[in-house]
Amino acid sequence: MTQQKILSLNGLSKRFGSVIANDAVSLELHKGEVLALLGENGAGKTTLMNMLFGHYMPDEGSVDVADEEGNLRPLALGHPQAALQAGIGMVHQHFTLAENLNALDNIVLGSEPLRMLRRDRAGARAKIERIMAHTGLTAHLDVPVGKMSVGERQRVEILKALYRDVRILVLDEPTAVLTPQEADTLFSNIGAMTREGLSVIFISHKLREVLAFSHQIAVLRHGVKVGEIATADANERVIARMMVGADTQETPREAMEPGKPVLKLENISVVGRSKRDTLENVSLTVRRHEILGIAGVSGNGQSALAGLISGLTRPSGGSIVVDHIGITEHHPQTMIREGVGRIPEDRHHDGIVGAMSVAENMVIERLDDPEVQSRGLLKHDAISANADRLAADYDVRGPGVNARARLLSGGNIQKMILARVFEQNPKLILANQPTRGLDMGAAAEVARRLLEARARGAGIVLISEDLDEVLSLADRVMVIHDGELIEANTRDREKIGLMMAGEMA
Repeated sequence: MTQQKILSLNGLSKRFGSVIANDAVSLELHKGEVLALLGENGAGKTTLMNMLFGHYMPDEGSVDVADEEGNLRPLALGHPQAALQAGIGMVHQHFTLAENLNALDNIVLGSEPLRMLRRDRAGARAKIERIMAHTGLTAHLDVPVGKMSVGERQRVEILKALYRDVRILVLDEPTAVLTPQEADTLFSNIGAMTREGLSVIFISHKLREVLAFSHQIAVLRHGVKVGEIATADANERVIARMMVGADTQETPREAMEPGKPVLKLENISVVGRSKRDTLENVSLTVRRHEILGIAGVSGNGQSALAGLISGLTRPSGGSIVVDHIGITEHHPQTMIREGVGRIPEDRHHDGIVGAMSVAENMVIERLDDPEVQSRGLLKHDAISANADRLAADYDVRGPGVNARARLLSGGNIQKMILARVFEQNPKLILANQPTRGLDMGAAAEVARRLLEARARGAGIVLISEDLDEVLSLADRVMVIHDGELIEANTRDREKIGLMMAGEMA
């Protein structure tokens, strides 16, 4: 890292109606520096980066970017093309990929001159393969993005930014889908690139990687920059206090004797279009008062397993038993009726109906409940009162329970889903990536709710690509790879990481 300033954000402010998303935020980034940007959900991190990248026009403030000679020049705001030309690349929290195109075309899209008569696909492929070899990231270049998992799409987004030879790279949760070894490799290579002059701003909720790989940490709270600290002077307690204004309380996982089986899968197979939605002779048992953690890299069968437990996927062989009842009708309504609660991986696509209100989404799985409807007519007053109570209990913030659910932030959508699931007191909870993209406070609240459900007697299947999360919450750990499931029989982080990479012995 050098003292040469490459980026300066000067008093950026952005309002959406009466909501102040950013209030006079200033940041500096130096050549070769890794700056970690932290804050609770809704703190204004994404809005700030969207102003930098040109998606939003700030109400006040300016941005200066260094040119090739190192001289700071004003950046034309509100124009993504100007940001790209200035050498700024951004991997967005929500993907901006064309699902009908393959990975190679998505990576190259927008980087070629409009008057180009013929695409140099061989040259593009060679360049991408060099980047993959350099960073440790991999992607199947000829597979349509629409057939890829969430994790695989994120890797394509990172490669898309790196393909443009950026000098400033903005990353949002870049290691959410990597094994510990792959994450270390990625940051090792990013470190090598920063020594060659690349500057990085990365948003992450994994404090271990923030402390290990950043040089500087900036924290936003309620749209205001509340502090900045050199990473060498920081620790988890200091960062948590800056983020939430107080120490984050961790809920300890108390030892608990498992009860009777609440879920049994025996020799289950699912035939999918690819490995990510295929299972091969999978067997597992989850008991009451138990959290079973499923660790694995995205795209190894987690989607098929989650679809099976939630009733969305029909098995091609084997049996499913929920609380001593054999499941023969594979349908979400069947699983809900048998006491299965679902926290889906993709909260926006599978967790809500965005055009419906928050209040309606909170009861969408209880439409046969007489407290919700009578003779086919919804009891709107009761639905609103229920939503008001749950919003207070689960701290769901936003424009109100009668507003459309899609207007909530990702963290508040997740809290709304938690309220819907936990208030039904399910026997079995499928928690699929329950804290992905959540800040420390929200993630701690999810963990507390899961442990409370465990204490009440629920069995929980925790599917997560965050190995630290699995090890902190799970009573037992299984590893999924290429559609196969194996008991870990260890709590050693490195050994489990190797199993996630395919060394299953």
